[in-house]
Amino acid sequence: MRTSGILMPVASLPSRYGIGSFGKEAYRFVDMLARAKVGIWQILPLNPLGFGNSPYQPLSSYAGDESYIDIDELYTQGLLPEEPEGFRGQESDRIDYAGAREHKERYLRMAFESFRPDEEYREFLKYPWVYPYAVFVALKTQNGLRSWTEWPEEQRRWIIDGEYDISHLEGEIGYRMFAQFEFYRQWMALKEYANSRGVLIMGDIPFYVGLDSLDVWSSREDFLINGDGVPSCVAGVPPDYFNADGQRWGNPIYDWERLRGNGFKFWIERLRYSSVLYDILRIDHFRAFDTYWRIPASCPTAREGEWIEAPGYELFDEIYARMPDIRIVAEDLGDLRPQVLELRDHYGLTGMNVAEFTYANPNEPIRENQLVYTGTHDNQPVMGWYKARDRRERAAFNRAMLPYGSPHVRASRKLVRYIMTSVAEMAIVPMADILDLDDRARLNEPGTVGSPNWEWRLSDLKSFERRIPALRRLIEETGRG
Repeated sequence: MRTSGILMPVASLPSRYGIGSFGKEAYRFVDMLARAKVGIWQILPLNPLGFGNSPYQPLSSYAGDESYIDIDELYTQGLLPEEPEGFRGQESDRIDYAGAREHKERYLRMAFESFRPDEEYREFLKYPWVYPYAVFVALKTQNGLRSWTEWPEEQRRWIIDGEYDISHLEGEIGYRMFAQFEFYRQWMALKEYANSRGVLIMGDIPFYVGLDSLDVWSSREDFLINGDGVPSCVAGVPPDYFNADGQRWGNPIYDWERLRGNGFKFWIERLRYSSVLYDILRIDHFRAFDTYWRIPASCPTAREGEWIEAPGYELFDEIYARMPDIRIVAEDLGDLRPQVLELRDHYGLTGMNVAEFTYANPNEPIRENQLVYTGTHDNQPVMGWYKARDRRERAAFNRAMLPYGSPHVRASRKLVRYIMTSVAEMAIVPMADILDLDDRARLNEPGTVGSPNWEWRLSDLKSFERRIPALRRLIEETGRG
């Protein structure tokens, strides 16, 4: 069945606390999706944000960022003596991560003091990552938030030998476990509500994990690093038309030989837990399951490196043997060798297409087994992209889009109609393109770190609510309802 979706980060939802959460505005957003007959809500990774507030450099593949917890719900549960105060700047269209996090943490710690463990909490603690993550964050806090690779040796080795005495961190460890429980409980309630309204959740799984993460600290033998966490090589992509130096991401690279030897345990467990949190998994940088760019750690850019083959078929055989019902979307964009597409098609994985780049390219037609976007979180919103074209390029775009709207119709609306009428199984539109916003609403610019990346948010849902009748008509007209 052909369906439609909206890409909207949780962080970008309105909230009186300066950053989106699992609170009432999220439930209201789900209700709006259901009214518009939108079938998929695509989000960005919910894991603890890493360097530059990027959701693609998380501190853990399992834990959630505490900023998304609805502190009003803590008051409703009776864990807070009075209703929390709103955060300054709640009407802004930018996220102040540091300020919002500090404001929420004060109430989270108050709630922890009132919290009494129950059976639901004890069941949650059975997840094997919960206690190690709490210890990881407690030690990280004790060390001034420095990377675990810079901790004293006995603390770096606690996860291996347990010899370092962490009894003085008992309170902080308890608090972190409580926060993760609240995150999990609230998210699962929101997901269940979305599913009950006919909305599926598409989660986003980064291919690599950050060096400064629980994943690497606790499973360092699964990566090409030494015992102290120093990598021999790092991940990235080679130079291309857009970047003469390539992109040196710096993530540690998997030791695929070891992973092959243990049945790809790291990936199996990661995907199994993600399948609890989400209905559909979009795996970023899918091509690295076929070949990955390995850069010597000593190189400051991605110019030097080599393509290395990965055991993609062996891994996906194991994935489908253990999780036959898993739904995966493969991010297969860019200049790929044919073997990447063969790997994708061998397992019938849904690929991707970005209409901003392919609408006039006969070599990249939209296929049925595909997710087609106007643009992704890494692209300019359509209106920003259109404004950046010269007169000749705009004219060419308008000619190509004539079946989808006259020259006076906004470029974003024409491209939305273009993907909705396509044969693609899924058509997903970023919220910025639903609302005809320009580069002010851009989520991320690849190759740059920090502000203004990941900071855009809606101050309210009024503009989206006004678009619902037209969006519903479009979805019904194009048979995606």
